[in-house]
Amino acid sequence: MNKPKIIKSYENVSEELLEQIKLTYPRGFARYLVSFSDGKGVRQKGLPFETEDKYYLIKMSQAKAKNIIEDDDDFDDDGNLKTKVRDKYIDNQDDLDFLEDNNNVDNNNEDLDLDL
Repeated sequence: MNKPKIIKSYENVSEELLEQIKLTYPRGFARYLVSFSDGKGVRQKGLPFETEDKYYLIKMSQAKAKNIIEDDDDFDDDGNLKTKVRDKYIDNQDDLDFLEDNNNVDNNNEDLDLDL
């Protein structure tokens, strides 16, 4: 199945999707950003995230990715998703099997280049 590709600003992501993203990237976002060209050919950075039916790129710069985690009370001072928050989100998202397949490992996507 060819999934639709959606580019969104972090500010426009729903709470439900945000919980899924945090569960997938519990150690922060900055190291997982990829470069891509938007519909106008402008180079940007984004956080890749895939659901059962869509492929998202959440637009953010390296600095913004770090600031989001620093300012978000769901993350501790080391930039890790707090255990209580993680457990709550897991309970909220329990019916989403794709999250298990989407779990983040410390892969090195920094140099990944996508053209959408």
